[in-house]
Amino acid sequence: MIKKLNESEIINSGNHGVSFGIAPINWSNDDMPELGGHYTLDTILSEMSQAGYSGTEIGNKFPKDSFGIKKALTNFNLELASSWHSTFFLSKNLHYELEKIKHKSSLLVEAGAKIINLAECSASVHGKINTPLSSKPVCNEKNWGILTESLNHAGEICNEHGISMAFHHHMGTCVQNENELNRLLSDTDPELVNLCADTGHLYFAGIDPVIFFKENMRRIKHIHFKDLRHDIFNNINFDKTSFLNAVLKGVFTVPGDGCIDFNSISKVIIKSEYNGWVIVEAEQNPDIANPFEYARKSKQYLNNIWRNY
Repeated sequence: MIKKLNESEIINSGNHGVSFGIAPINWSNDDMPELGGHYTLDTILSEMSQAGYSGTEIGNKFPKDSFGIKKALTNFNLELASSWHSTFFLSKNLHYELEKIKHKSSLLVEAGAKIINLAECSASVHGKINTPLSSKPVCNEKNWGILTESLNHAGEICNEHGISMAFHHHMGTCVQNENELNRLLSDTDPELVNLCADTGHLYFAGIDPVIFFKENMRRIKHIHFKDLRHDIFNNINFDKTSFLNAVLKGVFTVPGDGCIDFNSISKVIIKSEYNGWVIVEAEQNPDIANPFEYARKSKQYLNNIWRNY
C-alpha cells in the first residue's frame, strides 16, 4: 500500500536535504526572561509543530537532562537540532571549559542532536542592556592564539563525542565583524571548527549574507535564518545602543518580514548540497509580535522559496 503524503510531508520532501526548525527564543528570550516568561514549554513546542517545523534548539524552559529533553520533543514530533553553549576561553581555565563542553556534548548526543553551537563570551556585551555595542571586546594577537587553539581542542572533544562544533558569531562578542570571522576561520582547523552562520548577525555587523554564504559554505555546518527591519536598524547608534535595547526596539524579525535576501541565500545553500538544519530565529517581544503567527508566516514564506528549486 502506498502511503499518501500530507502537505507538510510533500514540502519537507522537497527541501534538498535541509531540515527546517525554529528556536524557542521566538517565544521566550534567554537573555531577557521577562520576554515571553509566561509561555510554557508545551505551548512553545506545540506551536512550533503546528507551524510546520520539524525541530528546535534548547531554550531556558527545557528540562536539564537528555531523557527529559527527548520526551518533551517526542510529544510534539520534534527533533533536537542543536544548542547554544557559551565558552570563556579568554577569561577562564581551559581545562574547566573543555570539561563543560564534554558534559554538554554528551547531553546533546543523548538527546539526539548532531551540532553544538559554541560562542566565545568573555567580556561580551550582548547580554548587558546598559552597555553599547561599541564596547564589544576586541582580541589582540595573544587572544587570537588562545581562542583558536582552544577552539581546536574543543572541536577534537566534540568529534570524539560524535557531535560537530559550529561556532556562533554574535553581535557584542569578540567575533562579530568580517575581519574577525575571517581570522577565526583561517586560524582554526576545518576538520574541527566550523560555523553556525546567522544571517541576522551577519547583516547587523555590516556583512552581506549572500556573499558570505557563497564564500564560506564549505565551513558552514549549521544555519540560523534571522531577518532585520531596515528602518529600525538604520537608526541604531552603536555608540549608544546596547544589543538588548536593539532587540527591544524590534530590530529583528523572522525571514520574509525584513530586508535580507533569503531567496538568494537559499539558492546558495541548495547549490552547495548542504545537508543540515536551518533554524528560524528572531528575538522579538512576543507581546508585540505573536510568536505563532510569525512562525507560521515565516514557514510559509520559506516553503514558497524552496519549492521553486
